Amino acid sequence: MALRLLLLIIIIPVFGFTQNTECACCSTEYKAFDFWVGNWEVFDPEGQKIGENLVKKLEDNCILNENWISEKGGSGKSYNYYDPSDDTWNQLWISNTGNILKLKGRPQPDKMVLKSEPKEGKNGKYYNQITWTKNPDGNVTQNWEIYDLEGNLTSNAFIGIYKKKAND
Repeated sequence: MALRLLLLIIIIPVFGFTQNTECACCSTEYKAFDFWVGNWEVFDPEGQKIGENLVKKLEDNCILNENWISEKGGSGKSYNYYDPSDDTWNQLWISNTGNILKLKGRPQPDKMVLKSEPKEGKNGKYYNQITWTKNPDGNVTQNWEIYDLEGNLTSNAFIGIYKKKAND
């Protein structure tokens, strides 16, 4: 009898804990960037492969983790997350060269648009804007643009077309 009571005391709380199916990061807002999740080969607009990128969800869907490897040997990682306190998506990117980029923005239909705070460069003040677009064929286009503070496009830093790896 004492053994049964002991087992009930141990099993009931464990059973109750495992039945909790709430997911803190499973609402629609947390899924706005899911179109970028996957194991990708990345190509430039001319069709030349420029790298690979594994984008996966971590921490029960609360983080999108990017793992970039360039064909030229560069690499980097980003952590992307939805912040309900200001209804924004955020990215922290760090490369193997020490480049750090912090972005913030909001989704648009079939897109995620994130911008940096203004920065000072050799040509004056600017900000970065990266747009990820879900294409009708399931590919994703990433377009990294540089703008002056008046909103004029000054250069295009990167265009990558993400295609799912064949074995995915």
